[in-house]
Amino acid sequence: MVKSSRQKVIRDIISQKPIETQCQLTDELRHHGFNITQATISRDIKEMGLIKVAGGDGGFRYSLPPESISGNNLERAKRMLRDNLLRMEITHFIIVIRTLPGAAQGVAACIEGLGFSEFAGSIAGDDTIFMLAHENDDCHALMRKIQELAL
Repeated sequence: MVKSSRQKVIRDIISQKPIETQCQLTDELRHHGFNITQATISRDIKEMGLIKVAGGDGGFRYSLPPESISGNNLERAKRMLRDNLLRMEITHFIIVIRTLPGAAQGVAACIEGLGFSEFAGSIAGDDTIFMLAHENDDCHALMRKIQELAL
């Protein structure tokens, strides 16, 4: 089956059930007739911009990224940074960004969506983002831009 069909089913599943792990999502997709691997699920999660949000039981579940009311990526990024950014530091070509628990993936997706030219890529966990810049000077410029958005 094609990726677009699978990703539609993923949206349906996470909208209807509290899916906490990639393994749970893989099992659910298999029940829907998709024979896929965890690596495929991981790629789908990244492409779809899925984030983990706090569940009612104290755990975390996958969710679609919050939609901006105005559709403006800049305003959405500002809001996400103001609400979730704790601190940042630079180490070589990497900005280490600390967020509130469960917010790192959403914050990273917002920053990536802005398309800063200095930005090369990122890895986001639960509360930490490693944001890679093309050059060391780019790292400082990118950090300043992020700090300005968080004001």
